[in-house]
Amino acid sequence: MLDIRNGSVLVDGAWLRSDIGICEGAISLGRKMAGACSAIDASGLLVLPGIVDMHGDAFERQIMPRPGVAFDLETALLDTDRQLIANGITTAFHGVTCSWEPGLRSIASTRAMLEASRKLRRSLVADTRIHLRHEVFNLGHEDEIIKWMRDGFIHALAFNDHTRGIVKAIERRATKIEGMVQRSGLSFDDFIALVHEVIAREPSVQLSVDRLAEAARARSIPLLSHDDRDIADRQHYRGLGCLVSEFPMTRDTAAAAIEDCEDTVFGAPNVLRNGSHIGCPSAADMVAQGLCTILASDYYYPSLLEAPFLLARNGAAELADAWSLVSSNPARAMGLPDRGRIAEGRRGDVVLVDNTGSRPRLVATIVAGTIAWLADFGRLRSQRAA
Repeated sequence: MLDIRNGSVLVDGAWLRSDIGICEGAISLGRKMAGACSAIDASGLLVLPGIVDMHGDAFERQIMPRPGVAFDLETALLDTDRQLIANGITTAFHGVTCSWEPGLRSIASTRAMLEASRKLRRSLVADTRIHLRHEVFNLGHEDEIIKWMRDGFIHALAFNDHTRGIVKAIERRATKIEGMVQRSGLSFDDFIALVHEVIAREPSVQLSVDRLAEAARARSIPLLSHDDRDIADRQHYRGLGCLVSEFPMTRDTAAAAIEDCEDTVFGAPNVLRNGSHIGCPSAADMVAQGLCTILASDYYYPSLLEAPFLLARNGAAELADAWSLVSSNPARAMGLPDRGRIAEGRRGDVVLVDNTGSRPRLVATIVAGTIAWLADFGRLRSQRAA
């Protein structure tokens, strides 16, 4: 049992000076726990719902910190877990790309990632889930992906189409794909030959996407589309049941999703860097215009904690609204009604933040009522509560 006392608690968009308790992993509002318990003095701190990261692939850096230099998956995932907790992320969807590429994003790597995640599930502190980013030209493993969904290994399915973009990049300037070539482990010429082989599969792509979408819908697995290029893309994927648009590439595409009451995802690193590194819409502008409902860590875990405070400081949104972009909104979109808000009976995922300095400082991360990370042990009390 855990008490969090004297903090400023975010409850349904309002700041309350209140104590909360967490018993058997669930939140109780406004009352102290009975019996033996621990307590955290949250005086001067904000008490916020734990962060839900619905799309993060920074774990790839732990697996392959340099091109061609790979480390043991279990070591990498355990290190990633520590990074998540130290950045206030209590629920993480690892964005695992399953592509036709050899190497880091191959089917073999995906299989190994799923197995390592399954094996380590009880050892990981953050609630860690798999967001499969399916490259739509990867046609040879459709049955296997459907089996993964049936067996409960996949918790979200996104459709990626980077293949056509790779072909265009080769046509314009083949050197632009050097990073992909290094990641694949192939020679440059062999990679180019493989791309031409893969693009020839185009006539069969849509039927495969249709079957995968149907399998996901049958199991209530959230469906997402990735890098919607225009409104036509968004309409197409909407028809398949993809109600989340990840990183829409134009303002009009994002607006079309919002107008149809869908979620739009932009990168929190985009907020910190004051713009997209590939020339797509500014996440801060999208938030200010009401065209972004979710922020994701994308490739940089620390960005999710800092981005809401930066948005509030720059006037793009009130802090309470900005925090919903990393908590209640992604929880809802990913079908997790038990978290994302501080409310009676909700899962006890909470972070404590000191916002008195030039940037937010994470003081504690609590996962399902257990203190997972604590920066100030002087705030911890152990006692018998009334």
